[in-house]
Amino acid sequence: SEMKSLKSLTQMESRRGLENAIISNGKIVNVVSNSYGHIPNQLFFKKAEEMLTDAQLNFHKRTINKNDRSFITDFIIDDKSQFTVKNDEDLILPMLRFKNSYDGSEKTSGHFGFYREVCSNGLHVSQVEIEFSIKYSKNNTHLIMPRLKNLFDKFLTNEFYTITKNFDKMKEFKIIDIQEFVKAILHRTKLFRYECSDKNSGPSKKSREVIEILNYEA
Repeated sequence: SEMKSLKSLTQMESRRGLENAIISNGKIVNVVSNSYGHIPNQLFFKKAEEMLTDAQLNFHKRTINKNDRSFITDFIIDDKSQFTVKNDEDLILPMLRFKNSYDGSEKTSGHFGFYREVCSNGLHVSQVEIEFSIKYSKNNTHLIMPRLKNLFDKFLTNEFYTITKNFDKMKEFKIIDIQEFVKAILHRTKLFRYECSDKNSGPSKKSREVIEILNYEA
């Protein structure tokens, strides 16, 4: 990725506040002002990985690229704190997620969550996430990152062992009627509508997808 002036690309003047283009993998993904500080993935994610290494944390990683505009790197910690769910092969591991975007859809940030090994799902439990933002200078030469080791120790001490107890309870919890369970959760959370419409009380397409996943993972 790189930041180039629009004038150099189009040979035309641009209005104030839209002087530069962010180019990612050969595509213009954002138009920004002269004051915008562009953070390339190579700088941000490499710095994050170096800090994990310096903190002597063993990890493996996975990356997500959304149309060359928004990016996620998950660092899944191979830590002695891991615990099993249901069977010895299904592990819950602490996970660090770093996010960056070139189109402004995500702020440059990171947070702790959980990774479930068997079904490869990232479990993000909102009430126990420790989120941190990354500050950077305009010229991109200095990323001011948190001290990950201290944050990670705090996460393990204060949050990780607490949430394991909740997962232990979930192990024994049985859903008798999945469809009614999904309906109740959606009515409580208002994430999206359970019903197809006012006239059709059957589950909507999104609701059916959730029901199918629960049936599959049961």
